[in-house]
Amino acid sequence: MIETATRPGRATAEAREHSEGVVARMIEERTAKLPSDLWLWAAIASMGVSLALQLKGKKDESLFIGQWAAPFLVLGVYNKLVKIAGSDHVHAS
Repeated sequence: MIETATRPGRATAEAREHSEGVVARMIEERTAKLPSDLWLWAAIASMGVSLALQLKGKKDESLFIGQWAAPFLVLGVYNKLVKIAGSDHVHAS
């Protein structure tokens, strides 16, 4: 633990070595601007629409829309990770 604290340059050198490409940085810049709760609300909305379609007897449409919830939540986690530990600390814009 003490060894880690005494070598602050190692983390930045390692971050540069494993840095992302131009496309990933562009995606990170765009997604970091979106509010984090947008993805949660999108997932909840897809579940609600799926339930409504299920109650109307439109099972195929219900399943299609209902499967959007998980990707929306994954995008929310990605958004949070980009905001916390994105590559912006390695590459100055």
